[in-house]
Amino acid sequence: MLSKLISGEHALTKVAALFDSETGAQAAAEQVRIATGVQEDQVQLVGPGDGQFGRKLEPESRGIAHTAVRAHLTLAFAGALIGVTVFVALYFSGERAVVSSPLAAAAVLGALGLVFGLLAGGLITARPDHLAVVAPVRKAVRAGRWAVVVHPVSTRQTDEALRVLRGASHEVVRTI
Repeated sequence: MLSKLISGEHALTKVAALFDSETGAQAAAEQVRIATGVQEDQVQLVGPGDGQFGRKLEPESRGIAHTAVRAHLTLAFAGALIGVTVFVALYFSGERAVVSSPLAAAAVLGALGLVFGLLAGGLITARPDHLAVVAPVRKAVRAGRWAVVVHPVSTRQTDEALRVLRGASHEVVRTI
């Protein structure tokens, strides 16, 4: 639920499988398309010397920019709200430092919440979980191998893609 609120991307996860041959990768890509019902552009074949490597692994550049804005704004607001909530709880519990300077305490706790929310927005925008897919695919392609990268938009598509790719390759990776 929260991920839908802060993400500007359609595909929130990635699934990839590595293959020794182009033929094996093409067959697996076609099996994924049939089994999952994904659109053509949701399944990408990446091979040695592919000039579109980055675009195939991260096809939603506009969505990534929207994610950055949404994540920062939403989580900054949520963080500030949590900071103010902590202030209210401390104030009504009679915490002496808060009661003696309520405006300063509210400002500090609200600002701290805002900063932590912005930091969380940055972490979500950076998507460190994508490294779990990008790094093995890049290594395989540099070694002359092939990869099938799937950008599913639902849990069902993710599960089906994983099932098909695990049956076709012993090297399958995914993001969160």
